[in-house]
Amino acid sequence: MLHYTKYQHKTSKEWVTFVHGAGGSSTIWYKQLRDFKQHFNILLLDLRGHGNSKPNLKDAFSDKYTFDSITEDIVKVIDHEKIEKSHFVGISLGTILIRNLAENYPDRVASMVMGGAIMKLNFRSQVLMRLGVIFKSIVPYLWLYKFFAFVIMPNKNHRESRLLFVREAKKLYQKEFIRWFKLTSEINPLLRFFRTVDIKIPTLYVMGAEDYLFLPTIQKIVKSHRVSELFVVENCGHVVNVEQPLVFNDKVIGYLSKLTT
Repeated sequence: MLHYTKYQHKTSKEWVTFVHGAGGSSTIWYKQLRDFKQHFNILLLDLRGHGNSKPNLKDAFSDKYTFDSITEDIVKVIDHEKIEKSHFVGISLGTILIRNLAENYPDRVASMVMGGAIMKLNFRSQVLMRLGVIFKSIVPYLWLYKFFAFVIMPNKNHRESRLLFVREAKKLYQKEFIRWFKLTSEINPLLRFFRTVDIKIPTLYVMGAEDYLFLPTIQKIVKSHRVSELFVVENCGHVVNVEQPLVFNDKVIGYLSKLTT
């Protein structure tokens, strides 16, 4: 089972489950924990191969990760904790996992908060992925990761996010990185489906105004998905919860509180 940490609220029955992105860990939510604990029960997960969720024997002999198998990891934890329904807060690739979980288990998802959501890879990001596939066995994975981190978070004010993700990525094994990289290079059909289908679960997209690769797609999605809304954070890049934590916390806690009253 995945490594996870939970924080129980004295009176609230509402759960919020945080899902990080590829190369990160549950530590990326350190700027959220104090504020969210005051209102909700909290579940922090380390995805397989990340943080303290070390690969098990079965994973060690498997080169293939799928979005469904990684989603099932999350479901096993909420089943184990007997959490019937949770709000899910994700960042970057974690938003794809949350959306996939909502597709497979809609009754378990009270709402989705999608920070730095990835719902389409534009031409530039697809070229980068293809280059990564070509060079993944030649170039040290940390070089690739630093390069991608810089492309996604290029500005001076994105530096803290870049450094945080690179620091966490250093804890991955090369094999683990390649498994996750293969996964991210095969997401186009899944994302096309997610863009087309309005799942009708309350969804808040929190995007940085400087998240040039991914914001334009989200702006189109919220126009056609009825229970979706978009909040754009000014002077902010891809990792909104790290770059603008006060704005992020205030907006998301306010949004979830309205749903639970």
